[in-house]
Amino acid sequence: MMLSFLRGVNLIVMSKDELKEQEVQEESQENEEVTDTTDESEIVEDVIGNDFELVQKELQELKDTYARVHADFENIKKRLEREKYTAVEYANEKFAKDMIPVMDALDGAMKSVESDADKAELFDKLKEGIELTHKQFLTQLEKHGVTMVAHDEPFDPNIHNAVQSMDSDEVESGQIVQTFQTGYKYKNRPLREAMVIVAN
Repeated sequence: MMLSFLRGVNLIVMSKDELKEQEVQEESQENEEVTDTTDESEIVEDVIGNDFELVQKELQELKDTYARVHADFENIKKRLEREKYTAVEYANEKFAKDMIPVMDALDGAMKSVESDADKAELFDKLKEGIELTHKQFLTQLEKHGVTMVAHDEPFDPNIHNAVQSMDSDEVESGQIVQTFQTGYKYKNRPLREAMVIVAN
């Protein structure tokens, strides 16, 4: 009887020891889990920290790139504005250069008047010089798209201005009999209407 009682106490004591051992094991496992969790959070923080530094670095690089591109754009914009201004300012330079030979011809005509040559001979030379200068002038104008409204063109209210009408057996009614003042066109746009007389 006593023996069985001792055995029961021993079992209880053993159970308590086992329970303590089991609790110690569970505590150590919990500590290990906490340690593991701590290690994982440190790893996550390290990864996030590294990614954050990379993102900051990339952001700074993008800001620098944007600043350079913006500066280049502003420089190009200013250069284009200067070129546009220059192009507008000197748009007629070619036309002006082409008019210089015409001026030279007129200068020559004026100098020929000052000579002591015979008046009849001088008149003929002057007339020839004026005709050549006129032809040269028209050639240069045509080179730049300016043309005369032809005197034999049919009446067109876009390029002709009928200032008078008269009876005529030579042309049909409404057509041009005579031109008072020559008209000019720039390409297809009238610069100045021709002033004409039309037939009744």
